[in-house]
Amino acid sequence: MEDLDRDQLQKDILAMYTREHQELGDDGTIRRLDWGLDMSRRWQLNQILADGGVLVFPHAGVADCGHQIAACVHAALDSGTDKVVVISVLHAFTAEMEAARRAVAAGGDPADWPFWGIQGPGLNDRVEWQGDHALMSWRHFWHAEVARRGLTNPPQMIERYPYLAGGKPEKLPGIEALAKEVEDAVIVSTADPFHHGLGYGDTPENAFYPDWEGLHKAKAAVEEGIHLLEDGDYWGYNQHCVTAKSDHRDAGQVFRYLRGPLKGEILDITYSDASELYKTPPPTWVATPLTAFRQK
Repeated sequence: MEDLDRDQLQKDILAMYTREHQELGDDGTIRRLDWGLDMSRRWQLNQILADGGVLVFPHAGVADCGHQIAACVHAALDSGTDKVVVISVLHAFTAEMEAARRAVAAGGDPADWPFWGIQGPGLNDRVEWQGDHALMSWRHFWHAEVARRGLTNPPQMIERYPYLAGGKPEKLPGIEALAKEVEDAVIVSTADPFHHGLGYGDTPENAFYPDWEGLHKAKAAVEEGIHLLEDGDYWGYNQHCVTAKSDHRDAGQVFRYLRGPLKGEILDITYSDASELYKTPPPTWVATPLTAFRQK
């Protein structure tokens, strides 16, 4: 992973997501929206949001987890809200961003880095969020369902991208403004909370496949992170995300700080193969859970 060409990886991911959405087409999009509606109704996801909880959807291959994303779209649209705030991950697609993450995980001061804070439309002059893929599939299903419902005045949808929370989300520049934004909004977030295998730096002897046993191990790792958020252990969660290879370290800390005590539960889990993307043999994959955090 040390010699990873992050610029090329970003280009490859954006091209892959664009291709996957094209391959999905209108029929595939509708099928996953219908599937997602069934899931949302089964677990009453709209009520979880209306009660001040948070839903976390994955953002890996759309053919693998699009139904989970669609479920959260339905939940947000059916929650009765006029505003949806999406607290997204922000991936480290430059060497400097990755250096910042590592320095903060080693105990460094986030304020030493220009990325410290919250990015998104209408905010400061940081633009790293514009090249991120994390919400591409969310936007795809959001716009498709808004159009299908014929909504001329849908809820306002706001994207926010925190970076370098470092165990102290209350100190992130812009956190007060974000707290104000979510007072009358529902919150959804996105995470791929467990990356595993050869393409992610695991050695062959320690790499396992996403079979029943492998998904059980992934689920256990994700649940460990959930419990840390439940406890409000922000620094513990930051360090958990390092070892679990989760991209949710900042977004998770931020929504837990904003919403207060929560009880988390994995509702659905599958996986997405990433062997082709990283040009490595399997196993190289991402666990893709749909997680609900309910108000305690």
